[in-house]
Amino acid sequence: MPDKLRMRFSKTGRAVYISHLDLMRTMQRAFLRAGYPLKYSEGFNPHAQISILLPLSVGCASECELMDFQLTEEVDLQELPARLTAVMPEGVTVQEAYPAETKAKLLKWLRVAGRYEYDRADPAELAGKLAAFYAQETIVITRKTKRGEGEMDIAPAVSELHVRPLERFVELEAVISAQEPTLNPDHLVGALRQRAPELAPDFAAFTRKEIYDAEMKIFR
Repeated sequence: MPDKLRMRFSKTGRAVYISHLDLMRTMQRAFLRAGYPLKYSEGFNPHAQISILLPLSVGCASECELMDFQLTEEVDLQELPARLTAVMPEGVTVQEAYPAETKAKLLKWLRVAGRYEYDRADPAELAGKLAAFYAQETIVITRKTKRGEGEMDIAPAVSELHVRPLERFVELEAVISAQEPTLNPDHLVGALRQRAPELAPDFAAFTRKEIYDAEMKIFR
């Protein structure tokens, strides 16, 4: 069996409120309960050899999360998804497991679906204004960084974006940069609050739909 394995899983429903650190602990417990021996690092502070490729923000759902892991013995990868899902909390579903042959650094784009809800505005009226806002050549926002606050032009990090008005909300679908630079879907809403507050939704939620490499081929 290859040294490094990868699994794809979804995180939806109530599970969207599980933080990244808690999810890592949940994964370790799930492997233990399912009878899969995780490989641990050596040294004074050994830790499980698991790594989620793109940590997910609290409140954001996903249908395409990827996690690398290592085991100490050979297992049947075909039955692993069902066995792990059976011991996962509600909302976390393992879809497949396979050898990790593609390097994580080649992951580039994310397709996300967003839902913008407004208490007093007409979605049909706002849809066109939202599309025009995101179509600008430059959209500079202030965001938090490890060193404090910094500015970022999010426009180059949005490959495509479509807006569709529905009866009670606006539906948004976008392809955004996952790495170098990293654009969090929340920055799409943050840009509205900073640059066009009259267009900012009263509530917004996002779901990751798919992950791609630089050539827009599905990343696995």
